[in-house]
Amino acid sequence: MPGHVYIAPGGYHLLVERSGSRYICRLHQGNPVNRHRPSVDVLFRSCAQNVGPNAIGVILTGMGDDGARGIKEMHDAGATTVAQDERTSVVWGMPGEAVKRGGIDHVLPLPEIADKVMSLCSEQKTHSRNNR
Repeated sequence: MPGHVYIAPGGYHLLVERSGSRYICRLHQGNPVNRHRPSVDVLFRSCAQNVGPNAIGVILTGMGDDGARGIKEMHDAGATTVAQDERTSVVWGMPGEAVKRGGIDHVLPLPEIADKVMSLCSEQKTHSRNNR
């Protein structure tokens, strides 16, 4: 739903799926991925497969490489992707790996990410209205 944030509870992967012209969130208890459940790779992969260029992916500070593969898949599916920069990250593992793998369009300091996402959302709305 517009204006809502969905967070996967511990022990569940969060997926975004398509239902007709709508997107829905689904939880499942599949095997851990990258030793994690929830795994952001699972979420990002579902966005790549079901949302494609209509998605915006953001990866923030974090240890390891969970999310790096999935956000690259989103990028390759036409989504716009954003990573937190090294200077403002506590740990630049996850965003750093995503950048190294070529899956990131914009590398920004944390305080600039929300404004960038809002700008990208506005651009997508304008683009979709112009293509009707």
